[in-house]
Amino acid sequence: MPMDFFSRRRVEKRHDQSTTGLRRSGDLRSTPLRRARKPRHSGLFAAVSRLDTEIDPAARAELARWVREQYETEYGDIPLGFMARCYLGPPYVDHRLDLLHDIVEHFAPADGVPEPFAQARMLARNDAYAFVEVYASGEIRPVFADGTVVSDSGGSAPV
Repeated sequence: MPMDFFSRRRVEKRHDQSTTGLRRSGDLRSTPLRRARKPRHSGLFAAVSRLDTEIDPAARAELARWVREQYETEYGDIPLGFMARCYLGPPYVDHRLDLLHDIVEHFAPADGVPEPFAQARMLARNDAYAFVEVYASGEIRPVFADGTVVSDSGGSAPV
């Protein structure tokens, strides 16, 4: 009797679990995925906020370097930068913080945002997220105010 795809998949999973005690595919214990989803700490929130408000270019560059180091050691991958809601007031609604080139740019509603940051723009305007991480791979990871990261292995975050 032929097995359908879903039955075969259940058998493979059962076999995988019985031989290792852990499920291999999609297992949150895998280091890169686990590190990427690790909640962001309060020091990082303060630093990202200061990136936007810091006027001195040398201080902003030092802050960006610290943020890059935090991502590298704590989370395993360094974002290109962030999109976040802007609190300067009209005409600005959001801003881009770039960790690689030390760019802080504010945008009005009608302004175009460069890729790959443009994909994160609508998420950044959502009050649910403190900021949105933007990666060179095109992946975007919204971060809630409590540090929880929304991560989707498909390359983009849900809207």
